[in-house]
Amino acid sequence: MQIIISILIVIVALLHLYFLYFEMFAWETKGRKVFNKFPKELFASTKEMAANQGLYNGFLAAGLIWSLFITSVEWADNVALFFLSCVTVAGLYGAYSVDKKIFFIQGIPAVITILLIVFK
Repeated sequence: MQIIISILIVIVALLHLYFLYFEMFAWETKGRKVFNKFPKELFASTKEMAANQGLYNGFLAAGLIWSLFITSVEWADNVALFFLSCVTVAGLYGAYSVDKKIFFIQGIPAVITILLIVFK
């Protein structure tokens, strides 16, 4: 079970590293494809805002990766649960404020991982 949990944590962390990449470094190229409902003329003027969002996604990824290196199972689970909860809240807010599919891409993997940790 722990291997499955670790794999899911890595998947969620990789998703957030990908979000970091396109929000910080490819906002005007890849970002346009991801956020295709966002008016194209606003990408240049929102580049700094997107980079800030990307940085926060990087913090989420860093916390999840950190949880994989903690030797105490209790602490590792608690750290992972904290960052997975943050991801879930971000996914819920993204679904509410931007597009419902954000929750399915971002939130569902985090919720599944949370459930596996809690009920292992």
